[in-house]
Amino acid sequence: MVSKEGDLTIADDSDREAGWGTLLAAAQRGDANAYRRFLEEILPFTRNVARRKCRSEALVEDIVQDTLLTVHRVRHTYQPGQPVKPWLATIVVRRAIDANRRQGRIERRETWNPEAYETFSDTVTNHGEASDSSEAVARMMATLTPRQKEAIELVKLKEMTMAEAAAASGQSAGSIKVNVHRALRRLRRLIEGVERE
Repeated sequence: MVSKEGDLTIADDSDREAGWGTLLAAAQRGDANAYRRFLEEILPFTRNVARRKCRSEALVEDIVQDTLLTVHRVRHTYQPGQPVKPWLATIVVRRAIDANRRQGRIERRETWNPEAYETFSDTVTNHGEASDSSEAVARMMATLTPRQKEAIELVKLKEMTMAEAAAASGQSAGSIKVNVHRALRRLRRLIEGVERE
């Protein structure tokens, strides 16, 4: 329905889906206000579907956000005049399936043992005084090849992505990855040798 002010409105629950279709069709034609209203109107429905399909209440808002992003990407696929709820529900269900799978993978791999989150710098600090550890790290870093040292500095210390480190160093992304792996393996062996002494 169109009000006197020209805004698209939805009268009641019986007209809600037809109203959603009107709003979405207007949004497809470039009406930003209609699109904003459409997104606001579908939130309760989206949350309800997400709650029914989700194992965790904590994931519901993630599913809603993923759904809104997906709706934005695929809004052109809605065919005006067709029911909106089945189209929208399909998107929500697929995002819920993705979220549940992702959560399942995380739960299988995550551990809540605080010692499992000890980092390389924690390990070095835990095996000596802070002043001694910086000297020990410098000695260990000196044992690395120049490319390994550069890869560690870029990826682990400067927190660059593999692609950024490759661009900065002139090495390929594959070489950076291999050099980081080899350097970490070498440093771990050196630390284990220090522990045994």
